[in-house]
Amino acid sequence: MNASVYTPEDSISSIATALSPAALGIVRVSGKDSIELVSKVFSRPKALLEAAGNTLVYGWIQSSKEEKIDEVMCAVYRAPKSFTGENMVEIFCHGGPSVVTAIQNLMLKIGLRQANRGEYTFRAYINGKTDLTKAEAVKEIIDSHTDVSRSHAAGRLSGALFTEIDSIKKLIVDTLAEIEVEIEYPEDEETIADTFDRADIELAIKRLSALVDSWKSEKLYQDGARVVLAGRTNAGKSSLFNAVLKEERAIVSDVEGTTRDWLESWASINGIPVRLFDTAGLRETTDVVEAQGVKITKNLTQDADVVLYLVDSQKGMNEEDKDFINKCTEPLILVYTKMDKEQGSSAQEGAKSQEQNHPVVKVSSKTGQGLKDLFDQVTKILTAGLSTDREQAGLGSARQKEAVSQALESVKHALISADDNYTLDAVVQDLENALDSLGEVTGDVTPDDVLGSIFANFCVGK
Repeated sequence: MNASVYTPEDSISSIATALSPAALGIVRVSGKDSIELVSKVFSRPKALLEAAGNTLVYGWIQSSKEEKIDEVMCAVYRAPKSFTGENMVEIFCHGGPSVVTAIQNLMLKIGLRQANRGEYTFRAYINGKTDLTKAEAVKEIIDSHTDVSRSHAAGRLSGALFTEIDSIKKLIVDTLAEIEVEIEYPEDEETIADTFDRADIELAIKRLSALVDSWKSEKLYQDGARVVLAGRTNAGKSSLFNAVLKEERAIVSDVEGTTRDWLESWASINGIPVRLFDTAGLRETTDVVEAQGVKITKNLTQDADVVLYLVDSQKGMNEEDKDFINKCTEPLILVYTKMDKEQGSSAQEGAKSQEQNHPVVKVSSKTGQGLKDLFDQVTKILTAGLSTDREQAGLGSARQKEAVSQALESVKHALISADDNYTLDAVVQDLENALDSLGEVTGDVTPDDVLGSIFANFCVGK
């Protein structure tokens, strides 16, 4: 959505639910004339026009007195007590795609404009109903793949990040107030640094640093990680793929070379969203199609965040396994499979050198044995060096991380300026720059092109 062409005078409409058969569908309307416009095609116009905010009105949407489209409930919201801060109507109809589409087309016919992507949330922001951290959290919740990633986004939507930013801004503002007093009423201080209490600024630096550090962890829970299953044919990759997903997605067979192409699906490993890849077995083959699958497998492992290299515990490790493991430059976990079967005495001979260099897990896809240990090892690799403690607020986007990083640098520079006995004006400029950067996070200070970029990625109904 282009913020520079935002026209609040327009009343807008869009389908807010997926266009697929469902029990209910929703057409969302917002704008100062929205209630009046919808009343023109509602069977009980007076009831709709006189409805109080936050009430439901029963009736029919009809293109004419003779032609009814659907029996509906209209939820009426009156400004400023609505999501957008404007008058709104949400039309709850039956969820057939043709019904929902017909109502939306009628809305456009009577004078409403098709909403742009993210325009409802943008209007909520413009009308002071939300800030940018909460607005971005709306999309994060929609895009979340696990309960943990959803929970993190919900924290930002509830205002945790805004509250933390606001608290840090107060520390900076209080320091600025001290400095302004000194500028107006100077005293004989030995150094510039003696003119204000450093404690607030040092605390601001600590809390800003914690926010910057939170981004890597938050990015992992938002974007997820690539976990690739690799190994020789019949090592149990497809069985493990199905066991992790808890559904029969991949074909499992004793015939070698069954999996010729790769499969992928989102999965949750201890709350971390992962794109799990089941790949073709690694072996020399004259089959052109299977050989292409082997090549793709090797390419996928090179882009993996974690490689799970599977070895059949019945057959043990051979030179081909050792060669792949030794050449793999990505984090790798050695996984012995089929542990529910009786193991041969020589199954793991020659594997000690590989086991010393990589985590080793023994699993049974059939019984679930070892899956928890496997998940814990994957989690350990993916979260190494990251702070996953979410008792504090975390950043939700690269944009927020960049702005907070700039604020951190400005605040650090303010202390350096004070220690180097620069003028108070220089310290003030650094602190004001920090406030501007934090204002970009919440939307107090944000260029139009940044706004356009944020809301253009929303779906039309939000």
